[in-house]
Amino acid sequence: MSFITTFKKNPWSWIPTLYYTQGIPYIMVVTVSVIMYKDLGIDNAEIALYTSLLSAPWVFKPAWSPFIDIFKTKRWWTYLMQGLIGVSFAGAAITLNTPNFFETSLIFLFVVAFCSSTHDIAADGFYMLALNEERQSFFVGIRSTFFRLAMWSGEGVFIVLAGVIAAKTSDPTFSWTSILAIVAVLMIVMSAYHGFILPKPDEDVPVKSEGESQLKAVLNTFVVFLKKEQIVLSILFILLYRLGEGQLVKLAGPFLLDAREAGGLGLSVTEVGVVNGIIGLLALTVGGIFGGIVISRHGLKKWLWPMIFIINLPNVAYWFLAHYQPESFITISTLVGVEKFGYGFGFAAFLMFMIYVAKGSHKTAHYAFCTALMALGMLLSGAVSGFIQEQVGYEQFFIWVLISAIPVMIVTPFIKIENDFGKKKEKTTTE
Repeated sequence: MSFITTFKKNPWSWIPTLYYTQGIPYIMVVTVSVIMYKDLGIDNAEIALYTSLLSAPWVFKPAWSPFIDIFKTKRWWTYLMQGLIGVSFAGAAITLNTPNFFETSLIFLFVVAFCSSTHDIAADGFYMLALNEERQSFFVGIRSTFFRLAMWSGEGVFIVLAGVIAAKTSDPTFSWTSILAIVAVLMIVMSAYHGFILPKPDEDVPVKSEGESQLKAVLNTFVVFLKKEQIVLSILFILLYRLGEGQLVKLAGPFLLDAREAGGLGLSVTEVGVVNGIIGLLALTVGGIFGGIVISRHGLKKWLWPMIFIINLPNVAYWFLAHYQPESFITISTLVGVEKFGYGFGFAAFLMFMIYVAKGSHKTAHYAFCTALMALGMLLSGAVSGFIQEQVGYEQFFIWVLISAIPVMIVTPFIKIENDFGKKKEKTTTE
């Protein structure tokens, strides 16, 4: 057996790159685009509104997920979407040098978002078809790690690199054109690589079914979801859990970049990349790990209320930064890190709650519904955040973010969760 054949059969040859590739377009569209447009002179209201709307494909992706099953293979959809994402990033890069760059680049980024959400469906489906259950469990942590690495690349490396290029050329348009071009090449290379390296599992074939029966199955899945116990409360909880964070995430970057006279901290793009993409992401990851540990020890029910407070209270760090406008980079980094840690810690409870809602029949589809509702909550809250901030200023805006935690606290007392859900079961041994 040749080296290439052996290499292709090894999941390590494609799982890390597949999930790194999955994370790159998401972080570029959702987070990096905010920094890019701010650096290119777009106002906060427009940035928040339109970059939030870019999240729409992730909200509605369950609507077209059946078509991924019906037409072609998951493998085909995976590398095709990667190639289209690369071409779309190239289109966005070219448009940055045009008079109407904001509108035209948004169109290309929307195509990226649509293809990326479709890629999520195909890649996750392929993962389950290409690996047995034991290997799926083994590589789930690897998936998460490389998706996080993509986040670090986007929020950290790419933003820092954009700042460095801009500092050397005094041309932010050129710097962001370069970044988008780099991402475009990366995605096209990954598409070619995965077209070659991805295995061809026997189960990866189009689902043969009549259109009517397929539609009926989809509708039945949705009906079963709506018949779940306390589903209305669950939907409200999912929509409201990140109400504050959904607004904060859209304005955190612009706040760090804005001049001090405008109420911001006046950081450079490079400094923002370090604060958010390196220090912040490290704190986020550590917070998520600790959140998962405490839930596994004590269960979701015990930690739900504490985590609601922990994901929201650290947002006061941004009010502190807006009120005092410290100049110390260490102080700024520390406070942003505190907020990110709280976000990661509290988000662990949110993920477990969605798993709790999805359990039972159709759990894969129902979890997709939950994540779509989560994305919808982020979209709606983020869309109005820029307008609110421009009306009241940064300091008052961050107070509003803290107030936005109240609605989910009103709903939470009515949420019922099994006592031991999420708690790691003790293993019993016999000798």
